[in-house]
Amino acid sequence: MPIKVIDQLPAVEALSAENVFVMTESRAQSQDIRPLKIAILNLMPNKIATEVQLLRLLANSPLQVDVDLLRIDDHVSKNTPPSHLNCFYRYFSEVQQQKYDGLIITGAPLGLVDYEDVTYWAQFGDILRWADHNVTSTLFLCWAAHAALYQYYGLQREIRGEKLSGVYWQQVTQPLCPLVRGFDDEFLVPHSRYAQVPEQKYQQHEDLHILAEADVTGAYLLQNSSGSRVFVTGHPEYDLTTLDEEYQRDLAGATATAAPKLPENYYRNNDPLQGPQKLWQSHAFLLFSNWLNYYVYQATPFELSQIGQSV
Repeated sequence: MPIKVIDQLPAVEALSAENVFVMTESRAQSQDIRPLKIAILNLMPNKIATEVQLLRLLANSPLQVDVDLLRIDDHVSKNTPPSHLNCFYRYFSEVQQQKYDGLIITGAPLGLVDYEDVTYWAQFGDILRWADHNVTSTLFLCWAAHAALYQYYGLQREIRGEKLSGVYWQQVTQPLCPLVRGFDDEFLVPHSRYAQVPEQKYQQHEDLHILAEADVTGAYLLQNSSGSRVFVTGHPEYDLTTLDEEYQRDLAGATATAAPKLPENYYRNNDPLQGPQKLWQSHAFLLFSNWLNYYVYQATPFELSQIGQSV
């Protein structure tokens, strides 16, 4: 089954070209079923590219998904045309009286900024508190994962000596958990971040469970006991060229004494001239499919108004 989006959203054309089934709003209105309502709070600079990445993963499911794109109130996005935001995005203040089956909060390029210095930090906290009572399950990606772990559990990140950038093997630590059902024992995931939370800090909280990790990346996939909070510290949604684009950007802004490292395990034979290879997409699809099925569809009430009543 498809995801449902506004007819004119540019991602529709891009995904249709990949043979991804996307149902426009006008067609979906003729179907007499209850779709899942998923909100995406998009904090990434290039919002259009992130839309395509996330909608691609959400579309790989037998469930019909109705997507709302959200943005922070009073925050100016410098890398996405205002016309696009005004047409396809809603402010959080416009939807905070609504309930959603699922919420996805993306990463943000704020890895070296103190949390309290983030211009929208207060509203980020408001959104997390709202989600606890109005969303069945929330999936946090990269920066949002660490920021939410700090908001919920007081887990302060540590800044690495150099940026973690590349594609890294992760080991499944709890293979019986539904979120990693069907995963191989080891799988690849892109990472692009400066921050990391030491594992011993996670162990101080019985409500947090590490499902996949690696020595070099630390914990990659975590959830709370109920599955209402899922934390993903990497970027399974990344396109083939995203890490390359970030590397070229960092390279252009670097000095001779502080050049960025080549993304690890990413380019063929570690040679940028040979181009990258995409080795993580199948597990990215599986992660999102498992989340939608086991943590959203199987857990959410049929009547949206009943979400949060037992909190």
